[in-house]
Formats: sequence, C-alpha cells, structure tokens
Amino acid sequence: MALTKSIYEGGQGEVVEKKSRFIATICPAESEEEAMAFIALQKKKYYDARHNCSAYIIGRNGEVKRSSDDGEPSGTAGRPMLEVLEREGIYNVCVVVTRYFGGTLLGTGGLVRAYQGATKEALKQCSFLERRQGHLVTVTISYPLLGKFQYFCNSNDIPVIDTAYETDITMKMIFPVEKKEAYEKEIAKITEGSVECEISEGLEYARKGQEILLF
Repeated sequence: MALTKSIYEGGQGEVVEKKSRFIATICPAESEEEAMAFIALQKKKYYDARHNCSAYIIGRNGEVKRSSDDGEPSGTAGRPMLEVLEREGIYNVCVVVTRYFGGTLLGTGGLVRAYQGATKEALKQCSFLERRQGHLVTVTISYPLLGKFQYFCNSNDIPVIDTAYETDITMKMIFPVEKKEAYEKEIAKITEGSVECEISEGLEYARKGQEILLF
C-alpha cells in the first residue's frame, strides 16, 4: 500500500523518563544515502550520548525500511520508532532519537514508550506534504461569473493554480477525485449550464504552504 505523506520541514521533540532524556530529530530523506548521512551527523552532534537510535523509510511504497537500536535491548528503540512512522503513513523520512541516560533502568516497556513518545513529539513539529488524487480542471468563463467562481473555489478550498485574464477568463484548478462529480454539478448550477469543464486524466497533488505541487 502506498504511503501518503512526506516531510518538507523536519522537527525536534523531547521526552524525559526517570531523568533520561530522549531527543528525537526528524528530517526528510530522499535516499538511503541521505538517511545514513543524517544519522552520522546526529551521532557526531550528540557524541556524548549513551545511544543514538534510528529509523527511516525510503520510497513511496516503503521500498527501504531500516532501524537500529544502537545498543539498547533488541526491539526497544529502532523498531518502535519505525512503527510510528508507518502508522502515520510517512515516507522519505529519517528519525534519530538520542538518549542521555538518567541513571535508572526503564525496562522494555518503558523504553518502547519513551522512544515512540519522543518520535511523536518531533512529528508534531514537522511540516508535511500529503499527496492526494485529483484532476486538473480548466474552465473558461465570462467576467461577470468571476465572483461566483472565486466564491465557489474559496468556500470549497479548491486549489486554483492559474488564472488568465483575456477576452474571457481561463481558470485552472484541481478537483479531488472524490469531489469531481459534485463540483461539476455545482459549476453547471452556478453557470446555468453555460460552462463546460475540461477535465484532465488523474494526477497527484500536494499543498506546500500556499504552493500547490503537481506530480
């Protein structure tokens, strides 16, 4: 099953358990080489920490998945961190959780909770790209209809990627797959059937702040 989200801005989060600090740092990684380089960078940055555990997922279909406990008991760090990323449907991502030991053993369950908790805290600070299925739609309208179309797009949060003002106005927008038929009917209604939609084959798109990315 294809994953749906990637990260365009990483983040950092921290949890403390029985005086042990767990610092999670997340960054985007387009390849395994990028992930490995990021892990090496974090290990260098936190050279004095007891552990620098890691996990990463590369590829839209999770083609490459790796995790490391970095000296923690097997299955208590890297794999639980990886599971958090999997549940969130994230790909092309790498996370390193750095542990500064606080002097008290946490046990298997405590370690799993701490490493997953730190990962979740870091994810809260990240910015995501979420790919959606849609159609590129082109409509040509007269100037008196512009206000209605702008209201239609704004009220339905429809991405408008281009507007050309000539003799008439040509607008290019994106309809989510699941809304395509409903939006076509709405356009027919507000234009009294005077405007036809030119609809492309399917595409994928994502929002990056105010920017619309097409794939």
